[in-house]
Amino acid sequence: MRVLIAGAGIGGLTAALSLRAAGLDARIVDSARELRPLGVGINLLPHAVRELTELGLGDALAATGLPAEELVHFDRHGNRVWGQARGRRLGHRHPQYFVHRGELQMVLLAAVRERLGADAVRTGTAVTGFEDTGTGVRVRLRDQATGAEREETADVLVGADGLHSAVRRALHPGEGGPLWNGVRLWRGVTEADPFLTGRTMAVLGTRFRAKFICYPVSREADGRGRALVNWLGEVQEPTTELTEIADWDRTGRLADVLPYFADWKVPWLDVPGLIRGADRILEYPMVDRDPLPFWSRGRVTLLGDAAHPMYPLGSNGGSQAVVDARVLAWELARADGPVEGLAAYDAARREEVNAIVLANRTNPGDAILDAVAERAPDGFDRIEDVLTPEELVPLEGGYRQITHTDAVDGDSPWTVRPDGVTSGV
Repeated sequence: MRVLIAGAGIGGLTAALSLRAAGLDARIVDSARELRPLGVGINLLPHAVRELTELGLGDALAATGLPAEELVHFDRHGNRVWGQARGRRLGHRHPQYFVHRGELQMVLLAAVRERLGADAVRTGTAVTGFEDTGTGVRVRLRDQATGAEREETADVLVGADGLHSAVRRALHPGEGGPLWNGVRLWRGVTEADPFLTGRTMAVLGTRFRAKFICYPVSREADGRGRALVNWLGEVQEPTTELTEIADWDRTGRLADVLPYFADWKVPWLDVPGLIRGADRILEYPMVDRDPLPFWSRGRVTLLGDAAHPMYPLGSNGGSQAVVDARVLAWELARADGPVEGLAAYDAARREEVNAIVLANRTNPGDAILDAVAERAPDGFDRIEDVLTPEELVPLEGGYRQITHTDAVDGDSPWTVRPDGVTSGV
């Protein structure tokens, strides 16, 4: 079975590795002319770490990222509101990693080229259309440098080509653009002194006024006694009309984001210093898309952000793309044919991930933190003087919905052994 994957992001690269491990032939095309370690930090939740470890990447992850220990909410003055352990400290068998997205992509890319061959990933090549002939898929490809177009045939086409997926657009031509909730994001990475445990994700403030999230993402910096801090600023704007193209690599301006945080004085964190210290600031509207009624049609399917772009509230977008890739390979390996395999993959994944997309739209955390800001605008000594225990309960329940880390601690149910026998769910 020959599988052509559109997109060399986290999902597409993991799909190629998973298909190879299942004994299937995979090749990737990506529209970027060069794959470089771009972007900022992300989280790999325990279920994604389990699957990448099954692919033999556990040591590489440990050498690149940092194991998360806790997630803690604070008011804008740095006073603790609520917190919860993360990864192994929460009892999971596998860690949760804070990692730079670009470094993770390079780890996956190196593994693909080593295992599938140096020519397994073709850059500067965009999918512009396809035709499912019933016995295969004729895929139209454009050379980004010359504009020349040609066709390539595969048994399966996987659209892992992100938020603005050409494959999704062909499967769902009337969908329209991404949906914005009015939250404006600015992101960056800055080297600084470690804060708190050195393994903490800190969430300060509320997006209804201003919200700041930060965590360290580099094992190398940690080894030097420093922290490469991934930071994110959020502000709720008064409109949800999206008049721009949502581009995660769009450069933002210091003058736009700094005024929201310039007077923040947190004893253990220099918030305005982190913003000023970034080599580059990225600006992005927080967007998603409505859940789809199907991902797969015939010999074509979707994966990762092409299938289910979601708000980054539970740090789960990349992690769910990893799981997509594993399930896709597993279902194709055990099916009677490509069409049956893609239908089974759709049935196994779509509704489950659609539920996470919708849960991310109803995150209760900001409303609770806004209540703290309203009741104690100048800070507090004891959270019990500001919120009742009952008012804090939705925080834990909300994170359980959007991280979706329950029941992830056994062996991977999506591993194909060398003899071709699947492990079973």
